[in-house]
Amino acid sequence: MRTVICLLFGAATMMAAELNVKRVVLFKHGVGFFERQGELGPGESARLDFKSEEMDDVLKSLTVNVQGGGAISGLRYDSSIPVQNKLAELPFPTGDRLPLSTLLDHLRGSQLELKFGAQTVTGTIVSSRLTAAKDSGERETVTLLTNEGDIRMLDLSAATSVRFLDAKLQLQFKDYLATMLQARSRERRSVYIDSTDAGRRNIQATYMAPMPVWKSSYRLVFPATGDPTLEGWAIIDNTTEEDWTNVRLALVSGRPISFISRLYEPKYVHREVVELAEEGAARPQVHAGVVGGVPAGRAGGVAGGIIGAARAKAAPAPAMMSREMLADANEARAEFAPSNLNVATEGREAGELFEYAFSQPVTVRRGQSAMLPFLQQKVSARKLLIYSDASSVHPRSAAEITNNTGKTLDGGPLTIYDANTYAGEALMETTKATDKRLISYAVDLGTRISAAFESNERAIREIKAARGFLTTRSAVRETKTFTIKNVDARAKTLIIEHPARPGYTLVAMKETEKTPTAYRFQVNVPASAETKFAIEEERLIEQTNSITSLTPDFLGQFVSNRALSAAARQQLQTVLDKKREVVAATRGEADAGKQIEELFRDQQRIRENLSALNRVTGQQEQVQRYSRELSDQEAKLSALRDQQSQLRKRRAALESEIAALIEKLEF
Repeated sequence: MRTVICLLFGAATMMAAELNVKRVVLFKHGVGFFERQGELGPGESARLDFKSEEMDDVLKSLTVNVQGGGAISGLRYDSSIPVQNKLAELPFPTGDRLPLSTLLDHLRGSQLELKFGAQTVTGTIVSSRLTAAKDSGERETVTLLTNEGDIRMLDLSAATSVRFLDAKLQLQFKDYLATMLQARSRERRSVYIDSTDAGRRNIQATYMAPMPVWKSSYRLVFPATGDPTLEGWAIIDNTTEEDWTNVRLALVSGRPISFISRLYEPKYVHREVVELAEEGAARPQVHAGVVGGVPAGRAGGVAGGIIGAARAKAAPAPAMMSREMLADANEARAEFAPSNLNVATEGREAGELFEYAFSQPVTVRRGQSAMLPFLQQKVSARKLLIYSDASSVHPRSAAEITNNTGKTLDGGPLTIYDANTYAGEALMETTKATDKRLISYAVDLGTRISAAFESNERAIREIKAARGFLTTRSAVRETKTFTIKNVDARAKTLIIEHPARPGYTLVAMKETEKTPTAYRFQVNVPASAETKFAIEEERLIEQTNSITSLTPDFLGQFVSNRALSAAARQQLQTVLDKKREVVAATRGEADAGKQIEELFRDQQRIRENLSALNRVTGQQEQVQRYSRELSDQEAKLSALRDQQSQLRKRRAALESEIAALIEKLEF
């Protein structure tokens, strides 16, 4: 019975034509471009199989071209409805290891045809069951009401064929089998290309699909003389479920914008339920009675560098080596050379991107990866040292590579060979043609660097006054001195990287080159010598103060500053003198106030004494003396109050004068 079911479903899928992969373009942002070609016969449909997670990109990018004329009537693809939802719509039960008798029992009343060799029995299903048998263990039977009117119990295991006579039910059973096959195919989805042409046509389909990023690795080989050789290898992965046989392969370097748009999953929009007013029953309306000429009123209303290299430690050489061992070692070193590569790629600019197209067809089996050479050229490079890590006393061996290949070099790891041996490793960023990069690949133990830091006090360089404010510009100078000790008997070229700090500028010097975050200075270091190199920087500080709020002492510091011109000093001196007079008047006013308070307290004491003496006889002389003292103090109080009032007026007049002077102050 299972064989019959599979044949029924297989017949429905035999008419799909295959389109083979002819071209593949891999990008650096996780997608690949595929081109397929094939022949589509009359009445055929081409089928493209994808993983369910690829469908969003395919539906976003798929194009179909008919070569030699003709037209495509449309595209169909498997729905993204979950398998459980599809099975729930069927009129019979589904599940693993479901007996046929159980399925037929749920289809009572359906027309069924069974064949037993040359005999055919047709009838309506009455029931079906699974029973235990003594000889065979279990037995499946079906009870039919035949077209002749007989009720017959038939053994399903003896039937050679079972078929539903209801065409709709037969189609539903085929859909069930197709759904189960789809569930076993790891969420595979198919896109069908239909054609209405009567003749055969060649068609081409192109699309984008998620793919692993292709990777690049390089080897930089320094010869004894001349420019070094740069080798480039591309590492690609075929994670699809079909072989790439003799495909045209291209690799693209760059970062185009790419994203996933949910096109495959059905999307539903919530809609409001709205009813017209006339759909409901009409309400009774009460009309107001007329009062005079106007009816009663009704109310209403409307309610978005430098990259670390691996450290390589050479194995210690033995104390003595035989001639044979030396000869073998020299021979091994002499044999080292760049790879013998057959580089057959064509590079071209593709807008903001760069494409490497392989001239020869490429074959990569499914589930396999390949390493393909895409570059082998001489490049301009010089060896030097670079110091950018303040936590280390040693600089790093580096190379300055100028990309004169005429092509874009995609970023990747770089292995360096120098003096016929492995020298270290580095990472190189993507480098456009004519651009250059510094790469460091080892630590130079023959050079030691120390640094000393000095900073002077802030010195005012400029003073300006306008609109009542005093603005000063001062500078702080900092000096960092590098001491470079070269213990090797050969001269070296050192690049010092110094951070470019916001607000700081170089003083009396110019950097060799500058990165977005650092200055670079080139220093020539003699052999077996010590060299010093100083970097001096300056930071300008601007400060603004209200002249009215400045104290005389603080203002006096500006008056005595040498950065001030004579005319400006005279203007500030006038304001300073007035401020000092204000201070003197304020102090005098405060002193008068203190004297008044002391006299007032003394008067209180005298009045208390007078009150006590008036109650005692014979104290007239003392009472008169206290009275005269009170009279003298009243005269002093009056004089002090007059003095305090005059000082207050003087202070107010001085403050008005200062305000007028400050308003006119400008230099």
